[in-house]
This record gives sequence, C-alpha cells and structure tokens, in this order.
Amino acid sequence: MIPARLVLATGNPGKTAELRALVAEWGPLDVRALADVGTIAPGPETGATYLENAILKARAVAVASGLPALADDSGLEVDALGGEPGPRSARWAPSDAERIAKLLDALRDVPGPRRTARFRCVVALVLPDGGIEAAEGTCSGRIALRPAGTAGFGYDPVFVADELGRTLAEAGPAEKQKVSHRARAMRALGARLRRGNVACGPGPC
Repeated sequence: MIPARLVLATGNPGKTAELRALVAEWGPLDVRALADVGTIAPGPETGATYLENAILKARAVAVASGLPALADDSGLEVDALGGEPGPRSARWAPSDAERIAKLLDALRDVPGPRRTARFRCVVALVLPDGGIEAAEGTCSGRIALRPAGTAGFGYDPVFVADELGRTLAEAGPAEKQKVSHRARAMRALGARLRRGNVACGPGPC
C-alpha cells in the first residue's frame, strides 16, 4: 500500500523537486523534504549497485525519522565507456560542470553514432519496520557534442533523449517527466505499492 506520509531521502534540490512532483501522482500524500525532519543525512553511497545505494540512503532516513523514506540512485551509462560512470555518476567529479567536462573529454574522439547512452534509476521505499519495495526505470539516448539547455541538473545538458530529440535540459519539466528514468521508476514503484507489495508495519506509516 502507498503510505500516507513519507520523507524524501535526498539533499539534492533538483531531485527533491522531481521526486515531490512524481510522488504527487500517487495521490494526496504528506511528503516531507529531508530538511523538514531535522538534521538527518541519507546513508552513504557505498553500495556496488543502484539498488544497494538507494536502500542504504532510504534506510538511514527511515530509521532516524521513524517515517517511510524514499530514495533513488541513478546514473549515466555510456556504451563507449563500458557503461561508465554508472553508479559512480554523482561522484565522478566534484561538480556538475566538472562531470560534464570530464564526460565530453572522454568522448572527444567518439563519433555521434557511437555516443549511445542511457540513464538508469532505481527508487526504493524503506519503512521504519524494515519493509522495502523498489523499482527501476531507464531512458535511452546519446551524448551531445556540447551542452544545451538550462533546465534540469546533473548530466541533463548533454543527454539527448531518443524520445525527445533534444537534451533533457532543453525540455520542460512536463516533457522530462514523460520520458525520464526517474519518472518511469517512480511510476513503476507506485504501481507495485498500489498492488499491496509492501504492508505498513508499526509506526506512523
């Protein structure tokens, strides 16, 4: 079942905004940002997979807050780089601008047809009693030759989504939510929760 309230286990403002909008599709929930529940930090991203990292982040917040916690872990998988940066996408360089610069430099000799890539996202809802449900979503595309657009965050300015024909940073929020990896993962999770895959245990669920 979908919990009546939950906290978003991320300190990233861009992710917080996207997740809040996507949770709203589940119904009228009480959704709290991480800052709303005190000085709690998501768990460290020490897992080897997106799923492990999403669970680690959500579990730390669920235990500390006593509320169901929702976290995601996502990454950019570039075929010409053997799937890199993958789960290390957010830690590949210190800032978004540096990560994009590093990516474009790594692909400087790779022609357009071989710049295929995908965004992959796993979202996990962890309950205070330990219950877990997760889902995955992907968005296929390619890496542009140069950044374009001012919306979004992360690698959005250089990721041309196949279904849009332009970068995610050039698309508006509504367009991005139709095709993004995070949106697809969240909709899949909402469907699983509506089917009753997770039952709320003791506490404020």
